[in-house]
Amino acid sequence: MEFRGAITALVTPFRNGEVDEEAFRAFIEWQIEQGIHGVVPCGTTGESATLSHEEHKRVVRICVDQVKGRVPVLAGAGSNNTREAIEITKDAKDAKADGALLITPYYNKPTQAGLIAHFKAIGERVDMPFIVYNVPSRTSVNLLPETLAVMKKEIPQVVGIKEATGDLNQVSRVIEYCGEDFMVLSGDDPTGLPTMAIGGRGIISVVSNFAPAKMAAMCDAALAGDLTKAKALHYELSPLYRAAFLETNPVPAKTALEMMGRFPLEVRLPMVPMQPQNREKLKTALASAGLL
Repeated sequence: MEFRGAITALVTPFRNGEVDEEAFRAFIEWQIEQGIHGVVPCGTTGESATLSHEEHKRVVRICVDQVKGRVPVLAGAGSNNTREAIEITKDAKDAKADGALLITPYYNKPTQAGLIAHFKAIGERVDMPFIVYNVPSRTSVNLLPETLAVMKKEIPQVVGIKEATGDLNQVSRVIEYCGEDFMVLSGDDPTGLPTMAIGGRGIISVVSNFAPAKMAAMCDAALAGDLTKAKALHYELSPLYRAAFLETNPVPAKTALEMMGRFPLEVRLPMVPMQPQNREKLKTALASAGLL
C-alpha cells in the first residue's frame, strides 16, 4: 500500500457531545468527491486525545466502511503507553484500515533507544504498515533521522513517516538515510510542496479538510513534476495555511467547515471556539480563496 498525495487528517464531527456519524460519513464522501488521495481518522486533528477507546474504534470503522477501498485509510493508532498503542493498532488492523499512523510517545519523553523499543514492541504484535508520526511541538521528543533509519532496518512494518517538524533539513536527512522507497509525508501544510520537491510523497494535511480539491491538485502537480503549477497552487493555499493555525488545530478547521455549511461547530474541552477577531481573519481568508 502506497500513501501519497494529499491525505486529509480528518476532523471528527460532534453533535450534542457525541460523534455525529451521519455528518462524518457525508464529510468523508465529500472529501473523496473532491479528489482527495487518502484519509486519516483519529489523528490529532480528529481530537483523538478526547475520544474514548470505544469512540476511537468506532470512528475508524465508520471511516473504513464509508471509504470502501476507494482511497487508503491510515488510522490514527498511537499512544504514549506502548500497551495501549498495541491495542489500538490491533483494532485498526481488525477494522481493515490500510495502515496505522503512530505518533511518538508524548509526555514521557523517551530516549531515541526508547523510541526504537516502543515501535519494535508494536511491530512484534501487529503486522500492518506503520507511518510514524514525528511532531515535537506536541510530544516534546524529536525522532532523529538516524534513529528512523535504524527503525526502517529493524522493524519491517515501519514504511514511512509523517514529518511535522517543518524542518526541511531534517526531512532531507530522512530521505537520504532511509532511501527513496521510504514514504516521507509532510505533516506541516506550509512545507508540503518543499517536501515533495526534495523527494517526499505528499502531505497529511489539515487545510485539505476545507480545501481538498486545491490541495489534491497541488500534490498531483508536484508529484507529476509540474513545479510551475504546484507553486501557483501552493501560494494560493498559503493564506489558508496561516488561517488554519490562527488558534490550536483543529478549531480553525472545524470553524471553516461550519462557515462552509458542512456541519455545525462543536469541539470538546479543553478546545474552545475561536476568538472573534481570529474568526473574522479566518472568514476573510476563506472568502478570498472562493470557499464561501
